[in-house]
Amino acid sequence: MQPISTLTSKTVVLNATDVDTDQIIPARFLTTTSREGLGDQLFHDWRFQADGTPDTEFVLNRPDAEGCTILVAGRNFGCGSSREHAPWALLDFGLRAVISTEIADIFRSNALKNSFLPIVIDETPHEWLMANPGAEVQIDVQESSLTLPDGAVVKYPIDDFARYCLLEGIDQLGFLRNHIDDIQTFEEQRTWKP
Repeated sequence: MQPISTLTSKTVVLNATDVDTDQIIPARFLTTTSREGLGDQLFHDWRFQADGTPDTEFVLNRPDAEGCTILVAGRNFGCGSSREHAPWALLDFGLRAVISTEIADIFRSNALKNSFLPIVIDETPHEWLMANPGAEVQIDVQESSLTLPDGAVVKYPIDDFARYCLLEGIDQLGFLRNHIDDIQTFEEQRTWKP
């Protein structure tokens, strides 16, 4: 995992609410445990026409979306079934964060565990971002802030453990491995045994 402290990018706007995990990565593509290549199936049923050709009208297929790493989406992003493949597909496609007014809890948890940043902000700055695709913003993980093009700073919630893992570029297992000596010492010194 790559550490993430700040992220500066133009935004790409997905003007849709209640985007569920099956829309993010359709279930028929969940036949792998590898993260590689899942970006090719991201929003598959929206990005491609029935004959397999790209739908040039879909936002992620437009030239101005190229290089954007921050997705702005409508309310209730990531709802539906739990699947780690959803943040994997977003990351493999090149996105690093999603901004919305509401992000489903299970998706949020899976995203943070995989170094994908789900950001929940209030309606006013969100409405501005939705109306201004391509706006360049900066995300500061340490400060839990989003800086808009006019310099306005918007705070967003993130728990301390998730922030630590993002800044260090580790997941929960990596965190435990960093404390293996402490764990072994505890195991050796405790008076009761399982």
